[in-house]
Amino acid sequence: MVRSLAPGRAAPRVAGYPTSSNRASSLHLRWELPAGTGAVVAASVAVEVEAAPAVPDLYFWALQASFVDGAGRHHGGGHLGLQWHRPHPGSRAVNWGGYGPEGRTLDGSASPLPSATGNPNTRDLWWEPGEPYTLTIQRAAEGGWAGTVGGRRIRRLDAGGDRLGGLMVWSEVFARCDAPAVAVRWSAFRVTTTEGGVVAPVAVHVNYQRRADGGCDNSTAM
Repeated sequence: MVRSLAPGRAAPRVAGYPTSSNRASSLHLRWELPAGTGAVVAASVAVEVEAAPAVPDLYFWALQASFVDGAGRHHGGGHLGLQWHRPHPGSRAVNWGGYGPEGRTLDGSASPLPSATGNPNTRDLWWEPGEPYTLTIQRAAEGGWAGTVGGRRIRRLDAGGDRLGGLMVWSEVFARCDAPAVAVRWSAFRVTTTEGGVVAPVAVHVNYQRRADGGCDNSTAM
């Protein structure tokens, strides 16, 4: 089948690098929790990279949450996930970092994991394609927010708030739009409330980075 474009309409971006300011193309899945869920103090999801990327460019798959309090004030947010990051052993890494409400990088505890890049947020962590890893963000007993992968604590972020909001998972890909496809499977979406209830989202809503913002047109969620 041959498909023609309407006059004046830009051609799809399916080749070359994304043209966004950070040269990445992103895809977000925003969580919709059931009405009346209440305050959320932990969120988790399993991520499985079906096959390792074939190119050395950076890939990042993460769970993201905002840190909020009972008055609705925002105290920043963090993202926890696996990376395909060439400077790290076997190109495997984990990142748990975030930003305060004013945009500054959040401080946090030192991680017990080493880091080939010396980055406090990005640490060496070997992960295997085809295996699911549970990402969890939860309130730390000593204050702040802890991030764990497969039950292994990565570090703590120093941020206020006593509950989580704005939950989503996302892919951020710094490779060419025509690089070999990489599939990621998300499952076991869960939140825990202050009352101890465990709740799953009723839906996730996909948001693709717009072509006008530099995204690739061949990203797909299904």
